Amino acid sequence: MAFTQTAGQLTTNNERRGPWAAATLFTRVALGAGFLSAVADRFGMWGEPGTGNVAWGDFTAFTSYVEDLAPYLPDALVDITAWASTGVEIVLGIALLLGVLLHWTAIASLVTLVAFGGSMFFFSGFQTPLNASVFSAAAAAALLALSPPSSHVLALDRLRAAR
Repeated sequence: MAFTQTAGQLTTNNERRGPWAAATLFTRVALGAGFLSAVADRFGMWGEPGTGNVAWGDFTAFTSYVEDLAPYLPDALVDITAWASTGVEIVLGIALLLGVLLHWTAIASLVTLVAFGGSMFFFSGFQTPLNASVFSAAAAAALLALSPPSSHVLALDRLRAAR
C-alpha cells in the first residue's frame, strides 16, 4: 500500500481514488456530451436555425461559421474543415464517453479545444471562447490527461487492462 502526504496527513492512494474517479468520470461525460451536442446542433437535432439555444441548426450555418473562424482557408478547404472537425468531435465524444484510450483522447480533446478557442479568440473576439467556456473545457481535458489511470472507472480501457 502506497502512502502520500496531503495537507500534512498521510493518506493511501485507495482513499484518494474515490474523488479522482468521480472527477474524471464527470469530466469525461461533460466533455464527451459537449462534443456530441455540438455535432447534434449542426445537424439540426436541437432545432432549426434561429431557434433559441441553437447555435447553427444545420450544416450550412456551421460551415459558414467555420469560414468566419478560418478566413485564411480557401473555399475548397472550408467544407473539408467543417466535415473533418465534425468527425473529430464525434470520435472524441464517443471515446470520452466509453473511456477509450483516455490519456490520448484527453490530449486530442485539449489540442482540438485550444485550436477552436484560438480561432474564436483571433477571429471572433476574445470574449467568444470565454463565453463558450472553450478554454475551461480545454483545462478540463488537460486535467483528464494528467489523471491517474486508476481513477478511470467505467472505462473500456480498464476492461482491456484486465485481460
